Amino acid sequence: MPTTDPLEPCAIPDPRRWRALALLAIADFVVILDATIVNIALPSIGKNLHASTSSLSWVISVYILAFGGLLMLGGRLADLFGRRRLLIGGLILFGLASLAGGLSTSIVELVAFRALQGAGAAMLAPAARSIVVTLFQEGPERSKALGIWGAVAGSGSVVGLILGGVLTSTLGWQWVLFVNVPVTLGAAALAPLLISESRAESSERSVDFVGAALVSGGLVAVLYALVNANTLGWGSTQTVGLLGAGAALLATFVWVEAKVGSPLVPLRILRGGQVRGANIAMVLMAAAMVGMFFVFTLYLQDVMGYSAIKAGLAQVPLGLVLISVATLSGPLTERLGAKPVLLSGLGVFTAGVGWLSRIPTNASYLPDILGPSLVIGVGLALSFVALTIASVNGIEAAHSGIAGALINMTQQIGGAIGLAIITAVIASNVHDASPSPATLAGAFRAALTAAALIGGAGLAIAAVALPRRSRSASIPGDTATAIPAAVPVAVPTA
Repeated sequence: MPTTDPLEPCAIPDPRRWRALALLAIADFVVILDATIVNIALPSIGKNLHASTSSLSWVISVYILAFGGLLMLGGRLADLFGRRRLLIGGLILFGLASLAGGLSTSIVELVAFRALQGAGAAMLAPAARSIVVTLFQEGPERSKALGIWGAVAGSGSVVGLILGGVLTSTLGWQWVLFVNVPVTLGAAALAPLLISESRAESSERSVDFVGAALVSGGLVAVLYALVNANTLGWGSTQTVGLLGAGAALLATFVWVEAKVGSPLVPLRILRGGQVRGANIAMVLMAAAMVGMFFVFTLYLQDVMGYSAIKAGLAQVPLGLVLISVATLSGPLTERLGAKPVLLSGLGVFTAGVGWLSRIPTNASYLPDILGPSLVIGVGLALSFVALTIASVNGIEAAHSGIAGALINMTQQIGGAIGLAIITAVIASNVHDASPSPATLAGAFRAALTAAALIGGAGLAIAAVALPRRSRSASIPGDTATAIPAAVPVAVPTA
């Protein structure tokens, strides 16, 4: 008989779970923060390390490639060998890589340590998300927890823009990396005090390394092609070849997973309509969001003349609305279901981006920026919390790690697709080496219109792909077992 997991719904809730949630949300926040905080520092990095523009692009790209390519392996390892173990290992790797990156004396060193950061993120992100799922019973409590999770994590991108500008301007570019060190290492030290070890109970502990190599290789090929498509050309031999190779590797991965006894990704979890629909919707949601934020930041600085700090502060209201609404979205999703909340959120978000796409060249903050920002914040909060809840509905705790990896992976793919499309639209509307603000404004409006269309496509697909209520995606015979915490600590419930 399998050991009952005390973190499963039938057991007494862990009294430390709300403090554990705070620690886990901070860990995920750092991963999301790091995807944007470095962007603001790129000009300073280029000057200090004497790096070309093409070299600087790898500071961002290599993080995306390592993170996206290793997510599935990280999620499965967490399920098989211990979620807390992978969380702590990922936090330590991320923190040490951040420290080493800030101490880099060449662009080659920095790129290498950014890749290690991505690997650490691929370990800790799915582990953190799966621990949240196992800590809280499916129902109102889990929805509340995921709403809080979404509020903290969803603010990471906006805070990254603000904090990146402040740190770069005051302390130097190195501090956009150094800031991660005390947070990640502190979280790693606290994790044993607040989180019990948990993992899937299974007689088979082998890792599907063939599947891991196939999915990692396929994702890296696709992401690399998308990241470099606008530089090399969408019709170039390298872009077409990499997209074709990536598709072939991913198709082979699906075939292998259907045949092996202990697959990296049990394909049956995708038979649950909400899980499948949530991951499809996330691709388009992330594409529209990443594209929108990219253009929004450029518009504020290159057209309106804002400094890096001022551009970040201009997005504070969006972040505050996102955090406020996200804390309410969990209970709302529990009451109405993921689909109605998601469709409402995507509709509001798309309308907000459409409104922003009408921004004039001589825009003013209050009439032209603040209004659409608030609408976008509401839409993002509703959408991301609903997607997060839908992505784990009906999933057994034994497979929560891989479910968390899936939704993280589709978010990374969507972001890369969105950035590639948006930059292509901008490039097609700018033909001069030194375009005027009016030309840039027109190109950015076209790009924002494209982001709104992507959001609208996500709305239409979600309406079809996502069922109203979840069905169980559990896999019989594979449960979860918990290992007692090394240092048990009694903490009052929230």
